[in-house]
Formats: sequence, structure tokens, C-alpha cells
Amino acid sequence: MQTSDLRIALFSGNYNYTRDGANQALNRLVGYLLRQGAAVRVFSPVVDEPDFEPTGELFDVPNIRMPVKGRGEYRMPMGLNNEARYALEAFKPNMVHVSSPDPTGHAALKWARKHDIPVVASVHTRFETYPRYYGLGFTEPAIEWILRRFYNRCDALVAPSQSMIDEYKAMGMHEDIGLWTRGVDREVFDPSKRDLEWRRSFGLEDSDVAIAFLGRLVMEKGLDVFADAIIALRKLQAPHKVLVIGDGPARGWFEKALPGGIFVGFQTGKDLGRALASADIFLNPSITETFGNVTLEAMACGLPVVAASATGASSLVHDGLTGRLVPPGKAQLFAEALAPYCTDDGLRLTHGQAGEFRSREYSWDAINQAVVDTYLRVTSARQR
Repeated sequence: MQTSDLRIALFSGNYNYTRDGANQALNRLVGYLLRQGAAVRVFSPVVDEPDFEPTGELFDVPNIRMPVKGRGEYRMPMGLNNEARYALEAFKPNMVHVSSPDPTGHAALKWARKHDIPVVASVHTRFETYPRYYGLGFTEPAIEWILRRFYNRCDALVAPSQSMIDEYKAMGMHEDIGLWTRGVDREVFDPSKRDLEWRRSFGLEDSDVAIAFLGRLVMEKGLDVFADAIIALRKLQAPHKVLVIGDGPARGWFEKALPGGIFVGFQTGKDLGRALASADIFLNPSITETFGNVTLEAMACGLPVVAASATGASSLVHDGLTGRLVPPGKAQLFAEALAPYCTDDGLRLTHGQAGEFRSREYSWDAINQAVVDTYLRVTSARQR
């Protein structure tokens, strides 16, 4: 079988209605597949005003608003109705790709097993860690059990970092987990996009050292740890400013926790590249990412990265060379890792340049071909 023989039904909980790192990767994958001659049909919730136009053919599935406080912009896919099943059967896929273990993903997996069609699942976020940010940490073991059952019914998994692969194997999620890392758009993210006039328009002096946060403003991104680290950094009397790039339901909480912080709101495309390159240090305390697109984007912009030593960042950041890795949740240690970058221009520049050099390794076409290779391998195995 060749790539052009593939007919892939892709199931996503959020393909284009709210922009995030996961659906950016999925849209790039679909674009690559279509250029290689494969047929793709995407099944995902459809809304009237999505954040961006989808790549490929998109079919709506039943869905409701996410029943979790602070996540109302997301939709929960609720399985496959008759219309979606007819569209799926008419498409006649020979490969099913599920990107989220939601009710529609479970229904797609059940349908594929019934029709003897191989299934590849991609892992995009640490779903099992989410409950702790909403006072439901006691449910994590049950969620891990559900995920383990879901993923082990698939033919193979792909995950975006070696650290994620190692952890999921240790958790018994699957034995066959391939690497589908992430690329970075060098037309958008590059040190040359730094704009001093843009900085000045937000009250940043040329000599100010700006510590950036980039991402959706939701608690599971580690907003509490970020705020606590900045408070601890102020006590160390290391001169700095805080630059927050992004928006979300926890913005009000974050603004109160970071008095004096500069909030520039949601940015995209070239505006996002300009905002990130105009910072000086990148702080990412999140432990929910399986890869950390924002970490790679910051590296491509020439920023030293201080990140939680967790899945994703630990596969990107070389501690002591391109930034610092800090035990998750340790605000004081984050502050102590940040302080030298705030006062030592040479260290900040050297580690930023090293990170920018490493970011050049991430080419989207080569990265997406790894997923295609997984499709072809599991299809051949099923045929045998």
C-alpha cells in the first residue's frame, strides 16, 4: 500500500473552532496527507464562527458545550448519530485516526473494530492531569483506567515527545507508541521578528527584561505556579517585567495575581511571532502538554526557556544549555532559575541562541511523514 491508497477518517474534538496547538498539528497533517494523494474526511464539532478555516473536508458530529466551568468555549463530541455514520460508511475509510478519547472517539473506535479497520490514536494533552485543576483530583485513577482501556484497543499510538512515550508505556497505555513530534513555522517564529516599537507601545523600555507567558489562560496551564514564581522573583529583587500573550476564561484571575503585568491578549500569525520574539525569557510551568508547541516557538524566537521538568519540555529544553528545567510546582525554584537571566545579558543571549539553533531540527514534512509511516505499517500488519 502507498500513501495515495490511504482513506483516513480523522476524529477530532476540536479541529478548527478554537485554535490550539493540537488542532494546528492536525490541520498540518491533513494538508500533508492531501498533498501526498491520500483521501481524508474529518469528523469534528462544527460551529458558526470558527477561529480558522479547516484544512480538508469537515463533517459535523453531535456535541454539547463542555460541562466544565471555565471551558465553555470547547465542545464535547457526543458520539456518532445516523447522519455521521452514513457519512463515515459512504467514505469507506481504510484507516481511522482518533485524536481525543471523547464519546465520539470511543464510538469511532468501536465502529472501526467492528469493520476490521486499523486505528491509530494521537496523544495531544495530558487528559488525566486536568481534574486536579478543578478540585477533582480524586478522579485521576479512574480517568487513567478509561484512557488505558481506550488506547490499548487501538493498533498504535503516536505521541509528540519521547518523554511522553516513555511515561505512557510505563502507565501501560500501549506498547506500540511512535514519535509524532511538532514543527515550527520559521516564517512566523524567528528572532528577527523582535520589534522594539511594539514593546514600547506597551510600556516596555528597551532595557527591560520581559518574561513571557504564552497560551490559553486556563488554570491547567499552570497559571498559579507562574504567578507564585513571579512573586518569588520579586522577592529576589531581580529586575523584570511580565508579558502575557493569550486570552481565556482565567484572564481575570491572572490579572489580579500579576499586578503590573502587561496583557496583550490573543495573538495569531505574524502578530504572535512579533509578540513572542519581543520578549526576553519564556516561562512555562505547565505539566499538561505532551509536547509544548509554545516552548518550541519560544526557542525559535531565541528566548531561553525556564520550564517544568515534565513531559514535553524535558524533551526540548537542554538544562543549562538552552534554558532550565525545574521540578513541577516549585515556584521558588522557578524564581531562582529565572533570576540569572534577568541580570546576565550574556547568559540570556547564549542560551537563547542555543535554543534557536536546536529549533531548526523540526521540519513539518518529515515530522508528518512519521504518522504516514505508522498508518502504512499498521495497515500492512492488519492485512497480514
